[in-house]
Amino acid sequence: MAELSLADVRKAYGRVQALDGVNLIVRSGALVAVLGPSGSGKTTLLRCIAGFEALDAGEIRVDGHRVATRGAAVPPERRRIAVVPQEGALFPHLSVLGNVAYGLDRAARRAGRVAAVLDLVGLAGFQDRMPYHLSGGQQQRVAVARALAPRPPVVLLDEPFNALDAALRAEVRRDVWQALRADRATAVLVTHDQAEALSMADEVAVMRDGRIVQSGPPELLYASPADPWVAGFVGEAVWLPAAIDGDLARTPLGAVRLTPGDGSLPSGPTRVLLRPEQIALAPPGAPGTVSATVARRDFYGHDAVLALRLGDGTPVAARIFDPAAVPPAVGDQVGLRVHGTGRVFPRSADPGPTRPPASA
Repeated sequence: MAELSLADVRKAYGRVQALDGVNLIVRSGALVAVLGPSGSGKTTLLRCIAGFEALDAGEIRVDGHRVATRGAAVPPERRRIAVVPQEGALFPHLSVLGNVAYGLDRAARRAGRVAAVLDLVGLAGFQDRMPYHLSGGQQQRVAVARALAPRPPVVLLDEPFNALDAALRAEVRRDVWQALRADRATAVLVTHDQAEALSMADEVAVMRDGRIVQSGPPELLYASPADPWVAGFVGEAVWLPAAIDGDLARTPLGAVRLTPGDGSLPSGPTRVLLRPEQIALAPPGAPGTVSATVARRDFYGHDAVLALRLGDGTPVAARIFDPAAVPPAVGDQVGLRVHGTGRVFPRSADPGPTRPPASA
């Protein structure tokens, strides 16, 4: 285990500023997910940590030792930082044992390290298999085992689950999370998948345009996004125009209590952020509700997301978790009420990426 720290890291490719003053600390034994859209600088950040790219400015330290700064860098092979690429990149001519043992000395091989890490990733007994006899998920597990085998101070995972189908991806990432925890590895996961970052990481660092715009525990980012862009990127957002009245916001869905300690309220036109799970359905005309019409229904089995329109045309979304409930049909009238508190932002602020509601 080792702490990884980046201070004011900068990297440009010609006129493109890929990294623009990145600051990040990954505590020893923690898993930090670097989350961002394509082109935000995630992969460049990983390559700089691994030593594949030279820095233009700033510094990177591993366990307190400086491994990179402008004009001076420890070569990648001497940093002992392991990288798990997107598709495993196993040696096709070597068995599972040969792949995992590739970077180990004889003492580690005799000590049973290969068997230990294969057991960590759920592949005990697979040491004699060849890569072409393995499924995609098994190959990724072998890649993780190979990365963990020499006990590197830091493990970098470069979108390692992208090539897997949805059901297998969830299974493999659970196994990888357990393996990293069991081996007490310090790890950085680069991903553009919000569910992956929120479910796996101790902390999430959100990147945009080469900068980390917010970092912290997943619960904090989801409940208290720094700005509307982060709010829209880390989860589905429901935006309501609002007039502030003390600790309440007057919205098309009625009065919404504001989150305590939300700081100074913005001047001028405002809007309130809610999440779809905060909007509950009731029979049309029920006391204390606002009427809405179902415009679309996305059913996922374990939940459903309804796209709705209020009488004034305001679009909202509601998530239904009760698997026994039959979601209302398109065109049905329903009543809506709000649970919990909302966060207020200036109406002029960047609303963030727009995405169709998706089940986590």
